Amino acid sequence: MNNANDHKLERGLSLAQATAINMIDMVGIGPFIAISLVLTQLGGAWCLLAWLLGALLAYTDGMVWSEMGAKWPEAGGSYVFLQKLFGGRMGKLMAFLFIWQTVVQAPLTAASGAIGFSTYLKYLLPHITELQQKMVSGGVVALMIFLLYRNIKKIGTISLLLSVVTIVTMLWLIVSAAGHFSYHQAFSTEGVSMQWSPVFFVYLGQSSLKAVYSYMGYYNACHLGAEIKDPEKNIPRSMFIAITGIMILYLCMQIAVIGVIPWQQVRDSPFIVSTYFELIYNHGVAQVATVFILFIALASLFSLLLGYSRIPYAAALNGDFFPVFAKVHNKHKFPHISLLTLGGLAFIFSLLFRMSDVITAIVTMRILIQFVSQAIGVMLWHRNKPAERRPYKMPLFPLPAIISMLIWLLLLLTSKVQFILGALAYIATGTMVYFIIRDKLGKPIETNI
Repeated sequence: MNNANDHKLERGLSLAQATAINMIDMVGIGPFIAISLVLTQLGGAWCLLAWLLGALLAYTDGMVWSEMGAKWPEAGGSYVFLQKLFGGRMGKLMAFLFIWQTVVQAPLTAASGAIGFSTYLKYLLPHITELQQKMVSGGVVALMIFLLYRNIKKIGTISLLLSVVTIVTMLWLIVSAAGHFSYHQAFSTEGVSMQWSPVFFVYLGQSSLKAVYSYMGYYNACHLGAEIKDPEKNIPRSMFIAITGIMILYLCMQIAVIGVIPWQQVRDSPFIVSTYFELIYNHGVAQVATVFILFIALASLFSLLLGYSRIPYAAALNGDFFPVFAKVHNKHKFPHISLLTLGGLAFIFSLLFRMSDVITAIVTMRILIQFVSQAIGVMLWHRNKPAERRPYKMPLFPLPAIISMLIWLLLLLTSKVQFILGALAYIATGTMVYFIIRDKLGKPIETNI
């Protein structure tokens, strides 16, 4: 017989802590790499459109998440939302497909952060070998599992510390441009031939996908819904505060960098932020800045594994995944089996894969089942149950949901064909697996929550 307390989580995260978890998940190594990547298709000041489109997507999609997170503040995020929105057999299938995706996508995302860490480390250790880089990637994942193996209140405190370091480092980068900044250079489009044509929108979509990767994580509080205090108010607030703060920082960072270094050089540099600090100060200061960037990468990986580890837990708790994943640590009250499994897969992936194309694969894999389906589901929920209580209701409904859905589809359809086909194949495979094993899963576990 299972004891209810063996599966119960604790509401220990405040608004500040939930916001911090969102913010450190959003930042990570992503923007420091994306500063160069967004310039590959959109040169000069045009690259700012990618960051603005990413922010628009985060705000509009954040409203979709806010409606769901405030209404159903449970562990698991999209796993819970898709079942509630679609209901019945369709809801079960959609939720399973999300778990099916998460089991690979979450460790792959974590691995990308670890690989990015080891790649940026090469600025500090230029003679590090490929084998040593892989050892570093695996070691970083193992360290994050160790740090997460504790009570959620301690996790919240650690998250606040990590968010402070993240913001201070980004502000340092922005302020450092003073005295070296060229307004004309930062906002120039000279040497860039852009026309309002279908090709422009393809370039915009491909560049924005890199920016969106850097925004992803604004919804992490929804994965931790069962552990957030006053969730009806704090989940939406934590998302919009995080999106606003990070949007301002990203735009200022991109403008600062291309205002100091010509955009052509920024585009071609693998360690552009380190190069930026070296140009303004000296090599020693650049090394210190690189250490801070690596620390931010660790912070994001920490937040990411924290949020995703709650998804298999929630699925198992509801009888939609293997029951062992519903186990909660006896002392610290967190889903340790789920954490160890996802962390273990991330460790393996970090040893096997390279950073190239990982960002595109991560984003395109999630668009249809998670983001587009949730936007459609929320609109159907409003139509079918207009009188149902909604602690948060998006303004100008359904416009934000429609905008977010259209932007997600733009990102998908402007991706390379192999990524589109890969995403569709993964959905098809998951659907077949679901119909094979659906009768073999467990029953819901009582938690007395």
